[in-house]
Amino acid sequence: MDSKLRRVVLIVALLNLAYFGVEFLVALAIGSVSLLADSVDFLEDASVNILIFFALAWTVRSRARVGMAMAFILLVPALAFLWTAWAKFMDPIPPEPFALSLTGFGALLVNLFCAYLLVQYRHTSGSLTRAAFLSARNDAFANIAIIGAGLATAYLWHSAWPDLIVGLGIALMNMDAAREVWEAAREEHDAVA
Repeated sequence: MDSKLRRVVLIVALLNLAYFGVEFLVALAIGSVSLLADSVDFLEDASVNILIFFALAWTVRSRARVGMAMAFILLVPALAFLWTAWAKFMDPIPPEPFALSLTGFGALLVNLFCAYLLVQYRHTSGSLTRAAFLSARNDAFANIAIIGAGLATAYLWHSAWPDLIVGLGIALMNMDAAREVWEAAREEHDAVA
């Protein structure tokens, strides 16, 4: 089971790293807060899955500690949002809606595939695989919102606000996932203490 799980998290890590590059470049090109926050989230997911790949060979106590650290890593996209949102408030130009939606759709496909790979392992190895699965699942929801922000900007509200609102939603979702992973890691740590 561990060798299959390790292979899955390595595949997920590489997919996340590849799409980080795509989304980051598009975000910079079109000035999108939500894509920039989501691209940082892809980089964070790649880091988490690489960490899981190595941590699966460690003891339960060590994995619980890594799970607690991952709870803090999950907060990185929220900080990225705050930084990019401030810049967008200073220069509230809406991003190009078609590129925003198309890039969000590509991210959705990547995250759905990652969630599909991870769903069977979400209760295996405690907080580590829960963190990986929650990240992929939450990111799929965020990608649907990014697509919606692009469509809203194109057809309903030509403003920077749809992009900013979705970026805030991504930040809040990551904070909730961090809380859930922290709680699971604390339970694991207390169980082996």
